[in-house]
Amino acid sequence: MKNIYIFLLMLTAVLLCSCSQAAASQGPTIRMAYLQNDIHHLPLWVALEKGYFQKLEVDIQIEGVFKAGPEIMSAFAARALDMAYVGESPATTAVANGAAKVLAVSQVNTEGSAIVVKKDSQLSTLSELKGKTIAVPGHSTVQDFLLRKGLSQKEIPLKDLNIIVLKPPEMITALDHNQIDAFIAWEPYPSQSQTLGIGRNLATSRELWPNHPCCVIVASKKYTKNHQDKVKAVVQANIQAINFIEQNPEKAAQIALQYTGMRIETITRAMQNVHYTAKLNKQGELEYVQFLTKLGYINLSDPERFVQTFVNSTFLNQCTF
Repeated sequence: MKNIYIFLLMLTAVLLCSCSQAAASQGPTIRMAYLQNDIHHLPLWVALEKGYFQKLEVDIQIEGVFKAGPEIMSAFAARALDMAYVGESPATTAVANGAAKVLAVSQVNTEGSAIVVKKDSQLSTLSELKGKTIAVPGHSTVQDFLLRKGLSQKEIPLKDLNIIVLKPPEMITALDHNQIDAFIAWEPYPSQSQTLGIGRNLATSRELWPNHPCCVIVASKKYTKNHQDKVKAVVQANIQAINFIEQNPEKAAQIALQYTGMRIETITRAMQNVHYTAKLNKQGELEYVQFLTKLGYINLSDPERFVQTFVNSTFLNQCTF
Protein backbone atom coordinates (compact mmCIF):
# COMPACT_ATOMS: atom_id res chain seq x y z
CA MET A 1 0.00 0.00 0.00
CA LYS A 2 2.83 2.33 0.87
CA ASN A 3 4.46 1.77 -2.54
CA ILE A 4 1.16 2.40 -4.30
CA TYR A 5 0.70 5.62 -2.34
CA ILE A 6 4.20 6.81 -3.30
CA PHE A 7 3.55 5.90 -6.93
CA LEU A 8 0.31 7.92 -6.96
CA LEU A 9 2.07 10.93 -5.46
CA MET A 10 4.77 10.74 -8.11
CA LEU A 11 2.19 10.37 -10.87
CA THR A 12 0.28 13.40 -9.58
CA ALA A 13 3.50 15.42 -9.50
CA VAL A 14 4.30 14.45 -13.09
CA LEU A 15 0.79 15.41 -14.25
CA LEU A 16 0.94 18.75 -12.44
CA CYS A 17 4.34 19.44 -13.96
CA SER A 18 3.05 18.60 -17.43
CA CYS A 19 0.04 20.88 -17.00
CA SER A 20 2.29 23.65 -15.74
CA GLN A 21 4.57 23.32 -18.76
CA ALA A 22 1.58 23.33 -21.13
CA ALA A 23 0.22 26.46 -19.49
CA ALA A 24 3.64 28.09 -19.73
CA SER A 25 3.88 27.33 -23.44
CA GLN A 26 0.42 28.77 -23.99
CA GLY A 27 1.32 31.88 -22.04
CA PRO A 28 -1.06 34.49 -20.63
CA THR A 29 -4.42 35.11 -22.19
CA ILE A 30 -4.48 38.10 -24.55
CA ARG A 31 -7.41 40.40 -23.82
CA MET A 32 -8.55 41.41 -27.31
CA ALA A 33 -11.20 43.78 -28.69
CA TYR A 34 -12.61 44.80 -32.06
CA LEU A 35 -15.36 46.95 -33.58
CA GLN A 36 -18.93 45.75 -33.95
CA ASN A 37 -19.76 44.45 -37.45
CA ASP A 38 -16.61 46.07 -38.84
CA ILE A 39 -15.75 44.12 -42.00
CA HIS A 40 -12.26 45.64 -41.74
CA HIS A 41 -11.68 43.25 -38.85
CA LEU A 42 -12.45 40.16 -40.88
CA PRO A 43 -8.83 38.90 -40.48
CA LEU A 44 -9.43 38.59 -36.73
CA TRP A 45 -12.64 36.60 -37.26
CA VAL A 46 -10.91 34.35 -39.79
CA ALA A 47 -7.98 33.75 -37.43
CA LEU A 48 -10.40 32.83 -34.65
CA GLU A 49 -12.48 30.50 -36.81
CA LYS A 50 -9.54 28.83 -38.58
CA GLY A 51 -7.64 28.25 -35.34
CA TYR A 52 -4.58 30.26 -36.37
CA PHE A 53 -4.07 31.63 -32.86
CA GLN A 54 -4.25 28.20 -31.22
CA LYS A 55 -1.76 26.76 -33.71
CA LEU A 56 0.66 29.52 -32.73
CA GLU A 57 0.01 28.84 -29.02
CA VAL A 58 -1.87 32.06 -28.39
CA ASP A 59 -4.92 32.20 -26.14
CA ILE A 60 -7.27 34.98 -27.25
CA GLN A 61 -10.10 36.21 -25.05
CA ILE A 62 -12.50 38.75 -26.59
CA GLU A 63 -12.96 41.32 -23.85
CA GLY A 64 -15.23 43.65 -25.79
CA VAL A 65 -16.97 44.38 -29.07
CA PHE A 66 -17.07 48.17 -29.29
CA LYS A 67 -19.06 50.58 -31.45
CA ALA A 68 -16.27 53.09 -32.19
CA GLY A 69 -12.49 53.38 -32.01
CA PRO A 70 -12.31 55.98 -29.20
CA GLU A 71 -14.19 53.54 -26.95
CA ILE A 72 -11.51 50.91 -27.51
CA MET A 73 -8.79 53.40 -26.66
CA SER A 74 -10.62 54.29 -23.44
CA ALA A 75 -10.51 50.59 -22.54
CA PHE A 76 -6.73 50.63 -23.06
CA ALA A 77 -6.53 53.70 -20.82
CA ALA A 78 -8.38 51.69 -18.15
CA ARG A 79 -5.85 48.84 -18.64
CA ALA A 80 -8.66 46.49 -19.64
CA LEU A 81 -7.08 45.37 -22.93
CA ASP A 82 -3.78 43.95 -24.15
CA MET A 83 -4.37 44.13 -27.92
CA ALA A 84 -7.10 45.28 -30.31
CA TYR A 85 -8.14 45.77 -33.90
CA VAL A 86 -8.93 49.48 -34.18
CA GLY A 87 -8.79 52.50 -36.47
CA GLU A 88 -5.34 54.04 -36.81
CA SER A 89 -6.64 57.56 -36.31
CA PRO A 90 -8.26 57.13 -32.85
CA ALA A 91 -5.23 55.11 -31.75
CA THR A 92 -2.97 57.95 -32.89
CA THR A 93 -5.05 60.53 -31.06
CA ALA A 94 -5.07 58.56 -27.81
CA VAL A 95 -1.33 57.95 -27.85
CA ALA A 96 -0.43 61.50 -28.88
CA ASN A 97 -2.57 62.93 -26.08
CA GLY A 98 -1.13 60.55 -23.50
CA ALA A 99 -4.46 58.80 -22.93
CA ALA A 100 -3.14 55.35 -23.84
CA LYS A 101 0.21 53.63 -24.26
CA VAL A 102 0.04 51.35 -27.28
CA LEU A 103 2.03 50.50 -30.40
CA ALA A 104 0.69 49.87 -33.90
CA VAL A 105 2.25 46.49 -34.71
CA SER A 106 0.47 45.55 -37.94
CA GLN A 107 -1.84 47.02 -40.54
CA VAL A 108 -5.18 45.27 -41.04
CA ASN A 109 -6.62 47.04 -44.05
CA THR A 110 -6.55 50.11 -46.25
CA GLU A 111 -9.58 51.98 -47.64
CA GLY A 112 -13.02 50.52 -46.88
CA SER A 113 -15.26 53.48 -45.92
CA ALA A 114 -17.76 55.64 -47.82
CA ILE A 115 -19.88 58.77 -47.58
CA VAL A 116 -23.50 57.69 -48.04
CA VAL A 117 -26.58 59.72 -49.02
CA LYS A 118 -30.18 58.62 -49.62
CA LYS A 119 -30.77 56.61 -52.75
CA ASP A 120 -33.18 59.21 -54.18
CA SER A 121 -31.11 62.21 -53.02
CA GLN A 122 -30.21 64.88 -55.55
CA LEU A 123 -26.77 65.26 -53.97
CA SER A 124 -24.03 64.29 -56.40
CA THR A 125 -20.82 66.01 -55.18
CA LEU A 126 -19.13 66.80 -51.88
CA SER A 127 -19.59 70.51 -52.56
CA GLU A 128 -23.35 70.02 -52.31
CA LEU A 129 -23.04 68.93 -48.69
CA LYS A 130 -22.96 72.57 -47.58
CA GLY A 131 -25.66 73.21 -45.01
CA LYS A 132 -26.33 69.49 -44.58
CA THR A 133 -26.26 67.30 -41.47
CA ILE A 134 -23.65 64.55 -41.69
CA ALA A 135 -23.04 61.76 -39.16
CA VAL A 136 -19.61 60.40 -38.25
CA PRO A 137 -18.95 57.45 -35.91
CA GLY A 138 -16.86 59.59 -33.57
CA HIS A 139 -14.49 62.53 -33.50
CA SER A 140 -10.91 61.60 -34.45
CA THR A 141 -12.08 58.35 -36.07
CA VAL A 142 -10.68 57.42 -39.49
CA GLN A 143 -14.07 58.28 -40.99
CA ASP A 144 -14.12 61.72 -39.34
CA PHE A 145 -10.63 62.27 -40.75
CA LEU A 146 -11.68 61.21 -44.26
CA LEU A 147 -14.74 63.45 -44.27
CA ARG A 148 -12.72 66.45 -43.18
CA LYS A 149 -10.01 65.63 -45.70
CA GLY A 150 -12.61 65.48 -48.47
CA LEU A 151 -14.13 68.78 -47.39
CA SER A 152 -10.68 70.35 -47.23
CA GLN A 153 -9.95 69.23 -50.78
CA LYS A 154 -13.12 71.02 -51.92
CA GLU A 155 -12.31 74.03 -49.69
CA ILE A 156 -15.59 73.64 -47.80
CA PRO A 157 -15.40 75.26 -44.32
CA LEU A 158 -16.51 73.02 -41.47
CA LYS A 159 -18.85 75.74 -40.26
CA ASP A 160 -20.90 75.21 -43.41
CA LEU A 161 -21.93 71.72 -42.26
CA ASN A 162 -23.58 70.20 -39.21
CA ILE A 163 -21.39 67.26 -38.21
CA ILE A 164 -22.90 65.01 -35.54
CA VAL A 165 -21.80 61.74 -33.92
CA LEU A 166 -23.84 58.56 -34.36
CA LYS A 167 -22.88 54.95 -33.94
CA PRO A 168 -22.81 53.18 -37.34
CA PRO A 169 -25.70 50.80 -36.47
CA GLU A 170 -27.91 53.88 -36.01
CA MET A 171 -26.85 55.73 -39.15
CA ILE A 172 -28.91 53.90 -41.77
CA THR A 173 -32.14 54.33 -39.79
CA ALA A 174 -31.39 58.01 -39.23
CA LEU A 175 -30.78 58.47 -42.96
CA ASP A 176 -33.97 56.61 -43.85
CA HIS A 177 -35.99 58.84 -41.49
CA ASN A 178 -34.42 62.03 -42.87
CA GLN A 179 -32.80 62.83 -39.53
CA ILE A 180 -29.48 63.24 -41.34
CA ASP A 181 -28.58 64.02 -44.95
CA ALA A 182 -25.51 61.79 -45.13
CA PHE A 183 -23.17 59.64 -43.09
CA ILE A 184 -19.67 58.26 -43.37
CA ALA A 185 -18.98 54.81 -41.96
CA TRP A 186 -16.83 51.75 -42.34
CA GLU A 187 -17.96 48.73 -44.27
CA PRO A 188 -20.34 46.92 -44.24
CA TYR A 189 -22.68 49.79 -43.30
CA PRO A 190 -22.40 51.65 -46.63
CA SER A 191 -23.06 48.38 -48.46
CA GLN A 192 -25.90 47.50 -46.08
CA SER A 193 -27.62 50.80 -46.87
CA GLN A 194 -27.52 49.84 -50.54
CA THR A 195 -28.76 46.29 -49.96
CA LEU A 196 -31.70 47.71 -48.03
CA GLY A 197 -32.43 50.15 -50.86
CA ILE A 198 -31.96 53.18 -48.60
CA GLY A 199 -28.59 54.70 -49.53
CA ARG A 200 -25.94 55.05 -52.19
CA ASN A 201 -22.29 56.02 -52.08
CA LEU A 202 -21.56 59.66 -52.73
CA ALA A 203 -17.82 59.01 -52.43
CA THR A 204 -15.69 56.09 -51.30
CA SER A 205 -12.59 56.49 -49.18
CA ARG A 206 -10.64 55.13 -52.15
CA GLU A 207 -11.68 58.26 -54.03
CA LEU A 208 -11.00 60.59 -51.09
CA TRP A 209 -7.55 59.16 -50.31
CA PRO A 210 -6.36 56.16 -52.38
CA ASN A 211 -4.67 53.38 -50.37
CA HIS A 212 -5.09 55.27 -47.11
CA PRO A 213 -4.22 53.31 -43.94
CA CYS A 214 -7.30 52.42 -41.95
CA CYS A 215 -7.33 49.78 -39.20
CA VAL A 216 -4.32 48.44 -37.33
CA ILE A 217 -3.53 45.96 -34.61
CA VAL A 218 -2.38 47.81 -31.51
CA ALA A 219 -0.73 46.30 -28.45
CA SER A 220 -0.19 47.89 -25.07
CA LYS A 221 3.44 48.81 -24.48
CA LYS A 222 3.49 46.87 -21.23
CA TYR A 223 2.18 43.69 -22.83
CA THR A 224 4.54 44.08 -25.78
CA LYS A 225 7.54 44.45 -23.49
CA ASN A 226 6.68 41.37 -21.44
CA HIS A 227 5.31 39.08 -24.17
CA GLN A 228 7.04 39.82 -27.47
CA ASP A 229 6.57 36.24 -28.66
CA LYS A 230 2.80 36.46 -28.23
CA VAL A 231 2.57 39.79 -30.04
CA LYS A 232 4.57 38.33 -32.91
CA ALA A 233 2.25 35.30 -33.01
CA VAL A 234 -0.82 37.55 -33.28
CA VAL A 235 0.80 39.47 -36.13
CA GLN A 236 1.64 36.18 -37.86
CA ALA A 237 -1.93 34.93 -37.42
CA ASN A 238 -3.20 38.18 -38.93
CA ILE A 239 -0.99 37.65 -41.99
CA GLN A 240 -2.23 34.07 -42.37
CA ALA A 241 -5.84 35.26 -42.13
CA ILE A 242 -5.30 37.93 -44.80
CA ASN A 243 -3.80 35.28 -47.08
CA PHE A 244 -6.87 33.12 -46.48
CA ILE A 245 -9.20 36.00 -47.38
CA GLU A 246 -7.32 36.65 -50.61
CA GLN A 247 -7.33 32.97 -51.60
CA ASN A 248 -10.83 32.08 -50.34
CA PRO A 249 -13.07 35.18 -50.57
CA GLU A 250 -16.31 33.19 -50.58
CA LYS A 251 -15.37 31.19 -47.47
CA ALA A 252 -14.17 34.39 -45.79
CA ALA A 253 -17.53 36.01 -46.60
CA GLN A 254 -19.30 33.15 -44.84
CA ILE A 255 -17.19 33.79 -41.73
CA ALA A 256 -18.08 37.50 -41.91
CA LEU A 257 -21.72 36.44 -42.12
CA GLN A 258 -21.39 34.64 -38.78
CA TYR A 259 -20.01 37.73 -37.05
CA THR A 260 -22.29 40.36 -38.59
CA GLY A 261 -25.56 38.55 -39.31
CA MET A 262 -25.92 40.70 -42.41
CA ARG A 263 -27.01 39.50 -45.84
CA ILE A 264 -24.39 37.78 -47.95
CA GLU A 265 -25.00 40.39 -50.68
CA THR A 266 -23.99 43.08 -48.21
CA ILE A 267 -20.86 41.19 -47.15
CA THR A 268 -19.61 40.48 -50.67
CA ARG A 269 -20.27 44.07 -51.77
CA ALA A 270 -18.45 45.40 -48.71
CA MET A 271 -15.41 43.18 -49.18
CA GLN A 272 -14.89 44.63 -52.66
CA ASN A 273 -14.40 48.04 -51.07
CA VAL A 274 -11.71 46.88 -48.61
CA HIS A 275 -8.06 46.04 -49.21
CA TYR A 276 -6.63 43.73 -46.57
CA THR A 277 -2.92 44.10 -45.88
CA ALA A 278 -0.56 43.68 -42.93
CA LYS A 279 2.11 46.08 -44.19
CA LEU A 280 2.29 49.25 -42.12
CA ASN A 281 2.28 52.63 -43.89
CA LYS A 282 4.39 55.16 -41.98
CA GLN A 283 3.91 57.85 -44.61
CA GLY A 284 0.15 57.50 -44.29
CA GLU A 285 0.44 57.66 -40.51
CA LEU A 286 2.46 60.87 -40.83
CA GLU A 287 -0.35 62.39 -42.86
CA TYR A 288 -2.81 61.38 -40.13
CA VAL A 289 -0.61 63.08 -37.55
CA GLN A 290 -0.24 66.28 -39.56
CA PHE A 291 -3.95 66.51 -40.29
CA LEU A 292 -5.02 65.70 -36.72
CA THR A 293 -2.63 68.41 -35.53
CA LYS A 294 -4.20 70.87 -37.95
CA LEU A 295 -7.66 70.00 -36.58
CA GLY A 296 -6.44 70.56 -33.03
CA TYR A 297 -7.07 66.96 -31.94
CA ILE A 298 -3.39 66.51 -31.07
CA ASN A 299 -0.33 68.69 -30.60
CA LEU A 300 3.09 67.21 -31.34
CA SER A 301 6.40 69.04 -31.54
CA ASP A 302 8.03 66.30 -33.65
CA PRO A 303 5.47 64.39 -35.78
CA GLU A 304 8.09 62.28 -37.57
CA ARG A 305 9.63 61.06 -34.33
CA PHE A 306 6.16 60.22 -33.03
CA VAL A 307 5.46 58.10 -36.11
CA GLN A 308 8.75 56.25 -35.77
CA THR A 309 7.89 55.45 -32.16
CA PHE A 310 4.19 54.62 -32.55
CA VAL A 311 4.39 52.53 -35.75
CA ASN A 312 6.47 49.47 -34.84
CA SER A 313 7.37 47.15 -37.73
CA THR A 314 9.61 44.92 -35.61
CA PHE A 315 7.17 42.02 -35.43
CA LEU A 316 6.13 42.25 -39.09
CA ASN A 317 9.78 42.03 -40.09
CA GLN A 318 10.07 38.76 -38.16
CA CYS A 319 6.99 37.17 -39.74
CA THR A 320 6.47 35.04 -42.84
CA PHE A 321 4.21 36.48 -45.53
